[in-house]
Amino acid sequence: MAEEPVYAPDQLKPGNRKRARTGALVSAAVLLLMLWGNHEGNTENIYLIGTAVALVLAVLVDIVLRRNGLKPEDQ
Repeated sequence: MAEEPVYAPDQLKPGNRKRARTGALVSAAVLLLMLWGNHEGNTENIYLIGTAVALVLAVLVDIVLRRNGLKPEDQ
C-alpha cells in the first residue's frame, strides 16, 4: 500500500502573491543599500549584489511563467 503524504490545512492554502513579490523586492533593495555599510573588500559586495539579483530574477521568472500559463494561479 502506497503511503500518501499528510498535509496540514494551512499548507494547501495559497499565500498572498503580491505581498511575497513586494517582500522580495524590498529585501533586494535593502541588500543593495548594505553596499554602503562598514565593510572592507569586494567579496561582500559580490554576495550582496548576487543575492539581490537572484531575488529580482525569481520575481521576474514567476511573473513570466504565470503570464504564459505555465504556472498555476492558485499556488
